[in-house]
Amino acid sequence: MSKSCKGLAMELVKCLSETDCVKVQKRPYKECAGEKAPNITSECVGLRETYFNCKRGQVDMRARIRGNKGY
Repeated sequence: MSKSCKGLAMELVKCLSETDCVKVQKRPYKECAGEKAPNITSECVGLRETYFNCKRGQVDMRARIRGNKGY
C-alpha cells in the first residue's frame, strides 16, 4: 500500500518539471507544488489534488481495509 501513490507522485514531478516555476525561476519542486494556478498548469493542480487524496487514503482506516483507490 505504501507504493500505491508512487505513480501519481512521478507524474506530478514530471508535470511540475515542465512548468515555468521550475524551469525559469529555478525553484524547488516542493515550493512549486504549493503554488496556485497562475504559476502552474491546471493539469498539475489536478494531479496534486489526486496525489493528496491518495496519501490521505493511506491513513484512513476505512480505506486501509478496502484498499487504496490505486493509480
